[in-house]
Amino acid sequence: MPPVSPFLRTAASYAWRLLVVGAAVYVVFALLGRFHEIAVAVFLGLVVTALLWAPTRYLGRAVPRTAAVALTLMGSALLLLGVLTLVGEAVAGESTTLAGEFREGLASIEAWLEKPPFRLNPEALSDVQSRIGQYLSSHRSTVLSQAVSGAGRLVHVLTVLALALFCSFFFLHGGDRQWAWFCDQLPETARGRVTIAGRAGWRTFTGYTHGIVVVAATNAILVGLALYFLGVPLAVPLALLEFFAAFIPLIGSPVALAVAAVVALAAKGPLVAGIVVALIVVIGQIEGHLLHPLVMSRAVRLHPLVVAISVVAGAIAAG
Repeated sequence: MPPVSPFLRTAASYAWRLLVVGAAVYVVFALLGRFHEIAVAVFLGLVVTALLWAPTRYLGRAVPRTAAVALTLMGSALLLLGVLTLVGEAVAGESTTLAGEFREGLASIEAWLEKPPFRLNPEALSDVQSRIGQYLSSHRSTVLSQAVSGAGRLVHVLTVLALALFCSFFFLHGGDRQWAWFCDQLPETARGRVTIAGRAGWRTFTGYTHGIVVVAATNAILVGLALYFLGVPLAVPLALLEFFAAFIPLIGSPVALAVAAVVALAAKGPLVAGIVVALIVVIGQIEGHLLHPLVMSRAVRLHPLVVAISVVAGAIAAG
């Protein structure tokens, strides 16, 4: 029997080690999937910690650490509630006008679809509306069960948010001590490497979080100004939706702008909706070719291609 070549021996040694590492990673992700509410809560707590670490440290110079953490969290919560209240008042103030504009817009859309090049039969459009009504009436129990299920999911979301707030409080209060305790539990030969890797990972995570906030705020300002000058109703709520959607890379911003395009189509007609669709393309180009390379490359020190592939791989792994 001929001897095994050194290349094959080396490849085999790396292969079984990769199989062991892959199995360990699979087990970790399986556990995270089994307890995904806890994993999401801890992740959100880390995001809040990354955003509020600097102001908490700044306040900690003047007041005790516990008071600084409490003031930072309460101030951030009040700011968020104030923004949501402003959005709610804007929606309530324009609800009557918006409802009338939607009815007129839907009528104009129907008339537009009846003309060339579509030439849809008016009876077909009314038939679609009647079919929707019949479906809702015949599947009322299903709709109600879905609503109840949605209420149950809302309870899960509120529970995750409460746990995330609880985690962020202790992360801000003593996250460095918690990490030091974790490193102390490791063998002495591994403590130094794990400490360095943890600091590098936290620095990258913090940079990415700050960078995505800058990108989201820039997108929201551009969208808000564009919708305001186009006369699209609910410009401020739609801009806020764009801000939160921008935290989902690649697909978040187009989805939010698609909602804005639907509002523009119903309220202002096809021309303004077409301009909003063009805005989706322009802002996507600005975000992908200007903001991400400038902001993320400095904040994360990673190539945009690496970030994009990582996001897509994570989305696929999470279903």
